[in-house]
Amino acid sequence: MRDTITAALHTATKAQDKRRVSTLRMMSAAIKDRDIAARTAGKTAATDADLLDLLAKMIKQREESQKIYADAGRAELATQESEEIAIIREFLPKQLSSAEMEKAIADAIAEAGATSVKDMGKVMAVLKARYAGQMDFGKVSAEVKAKLG
Repeated sequence: MRDTITAALHTATKAQDKRRVSTLRMMSAAIKDRDIAARTAGKTAATDADLLDLLAKMIKQREESQKIYADAGRAELATQESEEIAIIREFLPKQLSSAEMEKAIADAIAEAGATSVKDMGKVMAVLKARYAGQMDFGKVSAEVKAKLG
């Protein structure tokens, strides 16, 4: 994933696409920060799953900022955030549809043998291992809790 982002940064730099260049540089810096944090904790460099999680968090931050800017009447800043979201999403795997998400949750519950909310951690672990970056785990958590509760 790092190579893909670096290649996209080079392409955007040559094309002089300022918004794309700044967003890709921000992503690259966040990845380097994550790698440095992992090394200081005695771990190896962040895995692709860790990077997908990082990009998902970056999108969530921008969505929150976009809403705040829109509510404050700052349309130009809200537009900037939505452009950054679109660029970051290019590097995430395709998001699951609602039907696919429902099936994935049902399969994970069956695989984990979950019967109550106490088993929610097992179900979430199965989903995170299998579908990292493909679904919003905040929403998934509520769905799993509803099904188990």
